[in-house]
Amino acid sequence: MEQHVSFYTQRSKNSRDSILLVLIVLAFILLLAYFFSDMFAPELALIILIGAGIFVVIDAYVSYMYGDKAVLASTNAQLADPIKHVYYINTAEGLAIAAGMPVPKLYVLPNKDINAFATGRDPKHASIAVTQGALDNLSRQELEGVIAHEMSHIGNYDIRFFMMVAVFVGLVAILSNILLRSTLHSGGGNKKGNGYIIVIALVLAVIAPIVSRLVQLSISRKREYMADATGVKLTRYPPGLAGALAKIQKMNSGKMAISDAVSHLFISDPKNTFMDNVFATHPPIEKRIAALRAM
Repeated sequence: MEQHVSFYTQRSKNSRDSILLVLIVLAFILLLAYFFSDMFAPELALIILIGAGIFVVIDAYVSYMYGDKAVLASTNAQLADPIKHVYYINTAEGLAIAAGMPVPKLYVLPNKDINAFATGRDPKHASIAVTQGALDNLSRQELEGVIAHEMSHIGNYDIRFFMMVAVFVGLVAILSNILLRSTLHSGGGNKKGNGYIIVIALVLAVIAPIVSRLVQLSISRKREYMADATGVKLTRYPPGLAGALAKIQKMNSGKMAISDAVSHLFISDPKNTFMDNVFATHPPIEKRIAALRAM
């Protein structure tokens, strides 16, 4: 007998997992700062940490405030037509009411694959785009499931969460690079007899960016599961989204002309639907379908 899983349970689990993964990245930042301080000088480590943090935060802030416009432009998204796409617009408006959110700006991508994405820094500045393939091939319940998933990304503030994670991962990369270069060029700073510290620092400087990036990808996958569960909370109909994902798996070419910088925003990897490895931004579709059918 298949065990039933509440969408509340699924959502809470993935939320906790996301926070734990963020703590791992924060631990790397603290370790890098500690080794830099131990090898050189505490005041120098603090200055570099603050400087690197400011640089990454400014870069992330600009992306956060204006990135949605760049994403929509890069994907050739067109505003939904009030007459031609009335079915799409009405569905989104109904889900927005159910979610207690403003209706996002709605766009259509001129592509035959079934896909969709959400962007925007908060519910008041949000946009949803679906492909023409989704409008042509999905049933009402399936399209509703896809839009509910994207609205869940908006309601869960996933864009803001991803920005925070990107700041931390970027900080790890910068600190690792500085630590690695400083250690190789200075031989470990001014302290003597700290050979083991140098070795640990070098290993940490090499693996920290890799592990942090893997953690970032894992968080992306957790937030997809979380959006699936929250979308079901809106529609109260898991087979809708499960059916849409099944069609994505069966019908998509996996060759959408989308930049790697925005591919993680889509409901399914637009370049390789069947990707299933540690570097994937999305969970395997079959696992998502199984989780939905267990709700």
